[in-house]
Amino acid sequence: MKEGAADPEIYEFNPYRNRPKITWPDGKTCAVWVAPNLEYYEIDPPLHPQRKAWAKPHPDVVGYAHRDHSNRVSHWRMAEVMSKYGFAGSVSLSVALCQHHPEVVADGVARGWEFFSHGIYNTRYCYDMDEAQERAIIEDSIKTVEEATGQKIRGWLAPALTHTPRTLDLIAEYGLDYTCDLYHDDQIQRVITKSGNLVSIPYSLEVNDHYGFFVYNMSPREYADTLIRQYERLASEGEASGTVMCIPLHAYLIGQPHRIGPFEEALRYIANDGRAWIARAGDIVDAYKGQIK
Repeated sequence: MKEGAADPEIYEFNPYRNRPKITWPDGKTCAVWVAPNLEYYEIDPPLHPQRKAWAKPHPDVVGYAHRDHSNRVSHWRMAEVMSKYGFAGSVSLSVALCQHHPEVVADGVARGWEFFSHGIYNTRYCYDMDEAQERAIIEDSIKTVEEATGQKIRGWLAPALTHTPRTLDLIAEYGLDYTCDLYHDDQIQRVITKSGNLVSIPYSLEVNDHYGFFVYNMSPREYADTLIRQYERLASEGEASGTVMCIPLHAYLIGQPHRIGPFEEALRYIANDGRAWIARAGDIVDAYKGQIK
């Protein structure tokens, strides 16, 4: 960022109306992708001066065990519902999961899911990291995910949504071509970086199940209704130019027995509507780049 600049110069200002028209395959109006966060939390992580990993003193057995429900039980419940309605996940992966619980990662691979990096652990933060430390995380992510899945990661969601001023430049330098860390738009947009060809794909805090249940205190039925209302608006606006809807999930939340039923109904609604292009993040990025130069 230039000293005294009016904005951070991460992306150009691009008003929603009068943009170049985006089209999705088969005349679909809204590209819908599901982003399961497959995460690993340490029960007793190293302390960070700017942020506590757990609200309670370490080791936080309750916090750890609650989230471990994802990898023991609720991943399978969530994934089976997604597969039932043709939603292939684009996984925001704590890459340490490849070593801790490889069975979960292998299940995603078998389902044809795409993987991108969410850092190593979701209890390690990027605040105050120097460049060498941040490069090490990116390099570890690329190597570990490729060894575990056969895929070279294309995308990035910063661990626990923590960044440094150089994060976007570094992931572009390493050849990644999309970031989920900008929540500023309902269409794919270019990102300004020193090198590479980075775009931002719409991720969401507003319809993220973490925000829905922990911040907005929604019931399962209210959350499912929110997904449908989000989809309906974006599918309608997408008739003019294709929009993108992301459904970010955490299995230990959405995969609980009392929540999975309404969520399944929302996926059924979207899948049966006829306007949704149900795709993976990389497929959506490729379609965008194929028409917007």
